[in-house]
Amino acid sequence: MPDVAPHAWPRSWRGSWIGLEPPAAPAGGEPQWHGEGGGDFARTLFRRRVELAAVPASAPFRLTADSRYLLLVNGREAARGPVRSQPRRLRYDEVDLAPYLREGENTVVVLVTYYGVPNSFWQPSAFNEGLGRVGVLVAEGELGEVEVATDGGWEAKAVPAWTAAPRAGIDGVPVEILDARLLDPSWRDGGGHGWNPAAVLPATHIGSLARSQPPTDPYGPLLPRPIGQQGDDIVRPRSAAVAPPVPGGADPGDHPVDDVLRAWSRFAGRGEPQDPAVLAFDAGAGETRGVELDFGRITAGLVELALDAPEGTVVDLLYREKPAAERDAEEFSVPRTGARYIARGHDDRFEALEVNGFRYVTALVTTPVAARVAITGFAVRERTYPITGDAFFRSSDPELDALYTAGRRTVTLNALDAYIDCPTREQRAWVGDGVVHQSVHLTTSTDWRMAAWYVELGNSPRADGILPMTVVGEIEYSGAATIADWSLYWIRGVRNLHRYAGDRGAVQAALPTVRRILEWYGPYLDESDVIADVPEWNLVDWSSLLLTGRSAILTALWARGLQDYAELAEALGDAGSAAWARELHGRAARGFEQFWDDERGTVVDHVLGGRREPAASQLAGALAIVSGLLPQERVGRVIDWIGDADRWVVRSWIGGDGGYDQQKILDQMRGVQTIDWDAEREVVVAEPFAAHVVHDAFEAAGRTDLVLTSIRRWSVFLEDYDTFGECWGWGTPVHGWSSTPTRDLVVGVLGVTPAEPGFAVARVAPAVGLVERFEGAAPTPAGLLRVAVDGTAIRVESPVPFVLALPDGTEQRHEAGTITIP
Repeated sequence: MPDVAPHAWPRSWRGSWIGLEPPAAPAGGEPQWHGEGGGDFARTLFRRRVELAAVPASAPFRLTADSRYLLLVNGREAARGPVRSQPRRLRYDEVDLAPYLREGENTVVVLVTYYGVPNSFWQPSAFNEGLGRVGVLVAEGELGEVEVATDGGWEAKAVPAWTAAPRAGIDGVPVEILDARLLDPSWRDGGGHGWNPAAVLPATHIGSLARSQPPTDPYGPLLPRPIGQQGDDIVRPRSAAVAPPVPGGADPGDHPVDDVLRAWSRFAGRGEPQDPAVLAFDAGAGETRGVELDFGRITAGLVELALDAPEGTVVDLLYREKPAAERDAEEFSVPRTGARYIARGHDDRFEALEVNGFRYVTALVTTPVAARVAITGFAVRERTYPITGDAFFRSSDPELDALYTAGRRTVTLNALDAYIDCPTREQRAWVGDGVVHQSVHLTTSTDWRMAAWYVELGNSPRADGILPMTVVGEIEYSGAATIADWSLYWIRGVRNLHRYAGDRGAVQAALPTVRRILEWYGPYLDESDVIADVPEWNLVDWSSLLLTGRSAILTALWARGLQDYAELAEALGDAGSAAWARELHGRAARGFEQFWDDERGTVVDHVLGGRREPAASQLAGALAIVSGLLPQERVGRVIDWIGDADRWVVRSWIGGDGGYDQQKILDQMRGVQTIDWDAEREVVVAEPFAAHVVHDAFEAAGRTDLVLTSIRRWSVFLEDYDTFGECWGWGTPVHGWSSTPTRDLVVGVLGVTPAEPGFAVARVAPAVGLVERFEGAAPTPAGLLRVAVDGTAIRVESPVPFVLALPDGTEQRHEAGTITIP
């Protein structure tokens, strides 16, 4: 579905909310305040037939649904949506239907999914007696001279062929089950029996006046889609193997993923290679065959496969990010994502409706009778948000080039309809993680809509002002404990958007929340004006940080937020708010002195009971620098401490040795944190996520050489994958928060940053002498800014005025255009 030129839609809709059945009549006219949203998982088909004398040049159409929809016109897919959002900020999509129409009869079909219970990317709306408990659709458009809007003239029918497996594990991505025996093969064309008039569903609450046309409670005004369209590339497996049959079969149970995890040890390592384009094998009655496919890299999208098998054949799919291991069934962190397809015996084609990420697909195929089985056309339609434009980086160092490319690919796989942590497991929109994804988009893509959406989507504070640790989904819905410091990373995302895009409107919308986040920490300022004893989950990074008592790390992260707020408030002309932030920052700087260890020349993690504890992590020193709390004369000493690779050790309270460590997690929940390194002499390095802060500190100190030394460590992730993993030695192999090397190569080596908001003036400070030859292009609102360095020769081609920082420390101001310095 390509982007379309926006139509001038009114706020009020002509279309009404429609569903499968009318709501129950209110009881006794009494308002209901205690009901809960949500309900049962269900999929519902809607259709409308339209007669056209001619195909119009354009046919603007908009629609949305609770929870998701698939729009088909004359059997062809036209759109999917909506993007994730909080229910009261529900989004609609706009599509031009003209390319899908024909003269004569046309059939518009919409398949609506209602999840019922919250998952990792959707949450139920608030309750009212008419809306918020079932799947609903609203649509309207102009098909030439024919106006189409959802009303009682549409038809609907339940589709029990689709169900969802019981929720399992921490993932939260629905595991869909399709029993094709219950689904008419012509459903995409609106065929089959059982159609009945759709029910118009009004909002039913005191004061609603039975309004059925948006805007209505509980969905609010309905807002346009904030981002462009996701990609639609087809990718196919690179290799496949089929294992010999196991007598007795796998005995399919309620959950296809659990079935595969339990049974796979009987098949593992026994497969014979086959052409992945056509997997054909014989299966006896009740026998199960194991199949494994390898796509060669992580992919994320919609699984498709065609099947030639007897009616009742069960295909259980498990999506894996890593090869199968013996203990997979016992490990809580192994992704439990997959699907089940039950064959109808003819016209069998599985087309997933849920996006999943994986490299490997493990399948169990169980046939009710002896038969020849063939799986053909196994593929994935990637549904990721693309990096657009011609930005690039290349150099005389192949390692750096590979790192740049890997970061782009990693972020692409972690940009669906929002920035997510990983496509293979959770797909949650963590408000802290996304600041790294955002920085990669701002430095490599000409489309910054997702970077802005990160800020807008995250702007959903709890009643006390702090953000939930993930937005939209079961965690925000629950209102449970949060990672408070994730809100401080989100503040940096607001500042990034201001610096790169110069978007005053976005800053104005976000600034009140920024202030509330900073004020949330106010009660945790102790008598020395530093942050102490903060409750909930203090994370900051997966590395082993000491955050109890008086915290240098939390104080510095908060102080950086104060600096960002002051900058943003001043940009909007609010001198009073800027002064408030700077006054707090000054007090924190005075209190921060207690964390200074003059003997070692660094900052310790925390002070307990008035005693400065010895642990002095890389992140504590880095945050002291980037927050402005550290006097300038001490910066060099701290850089020497945190940049000394001979001191570095890798430690985490959560994982290690290849995976999450359940004992460590339990120990931490019990308040046990064991320091198993020499805290006086060794430095716990930041994990890949918070390394972006460390690299900021290196750059602030003028040590791009240390940035290059650091990012080369990311090459370890590229031995088996082309993406960056979650942590040093453990975690997922594709984690968006680990993608900072790509940003660092643009900011540190090309040296392109905004000198003024919105790139009114750019700054170009190429790392001459660190890499023999390099060139690249970085996006600005006015176009690509190009830099090329060969030895000491510099060429800059800029669409905006720029300041050029030269190797001798001098700076030159240039107007837009091209300059060459031999």
